[in-house]
Amino acid sequence: MSLNLQNKANEYVASLAEVFFAENARFSSLNSPEYTLFSGFCDVHVHFREPGFSYKETIAAGCAAAAHGGFTAVCPMPNLNPVPDSVEHLGQELEIIRRGASVGVYPYGALTVGELGEAPADLVGMSPNVVAFSDDGRGVQSEDMMRALMTECRRLGKILAAHCEDNALVRGGYIHDGDYARAHGHRGICSESEWRPIERDLRLAAETGCAYHVCHVSCAESVELIRCAKAAGVNVTCETAPHYLVFTDADLREHGRFKMNPPIRSARDRAALIEGVIDGTIDMIATDHAPHTAEEKSRGLAGSPFGVSGLETAFSALYTHLVMKNVIPLERLIELMDKAPRRRFGIPADDGFSVWKLGERRTVDPAEFLSMGKSTPFARRRLNAVNYLTVLNGRPVYRRI
Repeated sequence: MSLNLQNKANEYVASLAEVFFAENARFSSLNSPEYTLFSGFCDVHVHFREPGFSYKETIAAGCAAAAHGGFTAVCPMPNLNPVPDSVEHLGQELEIIRRGASVGVYPYGALTVGELGEAPADLVGMSPNVVAFSDDGRGVQSEDMMRALMTECRRLGKILAAHCEDNALVRGGYIHDGDYARAHGHRGICSESEWRPIERDLRLAAETGCAYHVCHVSCAESVELIRCAKAAGVNVTCETAPHYLVFTDADLREHGRFKMNPPIRSARDRAALIEGVIDGTIDMIATDHAPHTAEEKSRGLAGSPFGVSGLETAFSALYTHLVMKNVIPLERLIELMDKAPRRRFGIPADDGFSVWKLGERRTVDPAEFLSMGKSTPFARRRLNAVNYLTVLNGRPVYRRI
């Protein structure tokens, strides 16, 4: 085996790659020490938009984007039409996955009917076919409802993954309530709208014993709350996304490619997130891949919908900004992007791997994305890792050559 393993991939994955290259001579140029082998990454927070919004993204396009980014397992969120809040509605999504998926797709079920927060979804019926439950895109506003949902998730042995947002504190905001918002006349979203629901939910998780997961953590207060809860024995994990670890609100521009929810926050918040990654408070990194059409994202910060495409830049961005700058070692990045999410969500290691040329510089060109969504804050940024091949079950699902 000529690939540069450097203990990044286990012996099983190395053996998969060895068999693949032996059987596929046309890829033999990649079997050399200048390339590095990784097991397939796992993203527990993506939006693939089917059913209901296939003009933004499809299962097939989302999977292609995932493979381009080196991911072989993804978990799509339930803000769809119909919302997967029943066995019947979930069945529609599962059928599309069956027909169109080229990587492992493990869907979420909704927590409440229509993600409206008013009545519990059919958690029992959906439980065998979902990876976890979430109302991502909307926060559960009622404490009594959240307590009941946590109790049921605990009984079913399922993770409750929460989009933590207090609607009463958003006040029409759409970017971080910081210096950029004030200087440019934008409505800001305060950090309290995120950390206050987390504070409530951590108390309820301690009370119910629910396996609780916090989605897309973006602010310093959230990190500290989760750190303290872990120290107290609460069964909690959390994720953040690449854009929160790379950008601050000082990097914002008057373009929809910088608009996501929660928003990119201050330098203080980014520093706290990085510290959380270093000390283990933040368990994993997920992309929150949320594609929209070019027309939708052309309406500026005020008028564009929340969400950017993230699968195809995640590893390169984090390798460039965290590993190459000696913030964390490469092994820690692989833990965050593969081992930890699979372990927490019960997603088995698969027969997948990707082959990267680390240190190769490229300028991000969204026109090269395989996702239907081309909006990214990393557009025109120079990153330093390129994926040449992703293989799953002995079959190339992405190839650069």
